[in-house]
Amino acid sequence: MKPRHVILFLFLLFTGITTASAAELRAAVAANFLGTLQTLTAAYEAETGHKINLSAGASGALYAQIVNGAPFDLFFSADTLRAKTLVADELALEDSRFTYAVGVPVLWSSREGYLNDPETLLRSRSYRFLSIADPRNAPYGVAAQQILTGMGIWESLDRAGRLVRAQSIGQAYSQIASGAAELGFVALAQVKANDGTIPGSHWIPPAEWFDPIEQQAVILKRAIDMDVARDFMAWIRSPEAVRVIEAAGYSIP
Repeated sequence: MKPRHVILFLFLLFTGITTASAAELRAAVAANFLGTLQTLTAAYEAETGHKINLSAGASGALYAQIVNGAPFDLFFSADTLRAKTLVADELALEDSRFTYAVGVPVLWSSREGYLNDPETLLRSRSYRFLSIADPRNAPYGVAAQQILTGMGIWESLDRAGRLVRAQSIGQAYSQIASGAAELGFVALAQVKANDGTIPGSHWIPPAEWFDPIEQQAVILKRAIDMDVARDFMAWIRSPEAVRVIEAAGYSIP
């Protein structure tokens, strides 16, 4: 065999081995964490060659898909309840459950200066629509409901038809960004730019006004490559990944 043929053969052999050893997993991720997880998976894929495909939505909707047999390997919920329930239902590994982030809800408007006096504005109801993620499916929607209830305005806004319940916090963000809703509650990570700035105007409610949004992840028992699933979840807890998560607008317990 000629030298160049040997080199070509070895290259093809090595490439084949590398390709064969690379895994491809599917992760269901709460909409608020999608952008951050895209950044994280890109770094992990570059480092390992493994591929993590992401599907985003409201935590409740993703949970329902998993229970009904959707072929996910990993689940990044926006709460603890659904992660715990999957473990209790023996669909997820108990020792894999961990808190990957604690979320921060923020009242946001795409309009500059619109939220200079947010509490007065909320109570004045001088806006047509306030968008939130549906509390039945999304923990950030629960937080929004708790904040507005604590202010004594949830029921009046609901009766007046001012509340828009989006299917997910991603949809709530789109409604506010487009101006379809003048303001609404989203995750801080959705509106915080890489340089730390936040476009439009925003208000972060006091933390004691809502229950902590502790976001947990689990490995599903149907994972097609358990070794890679565990490796990725361990990497998510690494200092490199934690820096990315905190920079995005989350805290780590």
